[in-house]
Amino acid sequence: MSPAFPTGGFAYSHGLEWSVEMGDVVDAATLTGWVEDLLGHGALWSDTVVLRAVYRGGDAAALAALANALGATAERRLESTAQGAAFARAAAAWPCPVLADWGDAALPYPVAVGVLARHGGVAEDDAALAYVHAGVANLISAAIRLIPLGQSAGLRVQAALEPVILATVAHSASATLDDLGGACWAADIAAMRHETQSTRLFRT
Repeated sequence: MSPAFPTGGFAYSHGLEWSVEMGDVVDAATLTGWVEDLLGHGALWSDTVVLRAVYRGGDAAALAALANALGATAERRLESTAQGAAFARAAAAWPCPVLADWGDAALPYPVAVGVLARHGGVAEDDAALAYVHAGVANLISAAIRLIPLGQSAGLRVQAALEPVILATVAHSASATLDDLGGACWAADIAAMRHETQSTRLFRT
C-alpha cells in the first residue's frame, strides 16, 4: 500500500476538489472532519468491510459487483475500478490466480487488495489497516495540493486521524455485509458535482 505502488491514486480526490472549491473544506480542521466522516460513514468504511469479506473467502465476483453498486457516482466507481485494475497489473509480480484470471470485469480496489492479501498470506487486520491508512493519506495529499495545506499541517491531520483509523479497522473486524452503507451525502454530492467542474486537477 506504499504510495510508490503504481495505482495512480495521486490522480483522485474523492470529490474533495469540488468541496475545496465550494468552501466546505478550507483548512486542517475541516479536512479532519471530512475524512473522519468518510471513515465512519462513507466509502472508506464500506471499502474496508468489502475488503474483509473478500479476504474471508467471499465470492470475489459477487463482492466486486456489490462494491461497484455502492459507488454513488460514476466518478467514484471510476476511482475504485481504475485503481483496482492498476493494482492488479502491478501485483502481477506476486502471481495470484484470481487476479490473473479476472478478465475484463470491473475490479474495485478493495476487492483487488483483499484477494491479493489473502493469497499472499498478509494478515487480515494488517491488510485492512494498510488500506485505510493509504486511503486517508491519499486524501490528505490531495488536500495539501488543493487547499493549499502545508506539509506540516497535513501531517498533523494524519496524526489526528490515527485513532479514528484504528477504530474504523477494529470496528470493521466484526462487521458483516449487513453493515454496509453510508451517509456522507456531501461527499457524494461533491463527487457528482466534480464531474462537471470546469477546472480540475484530479480525475474525481
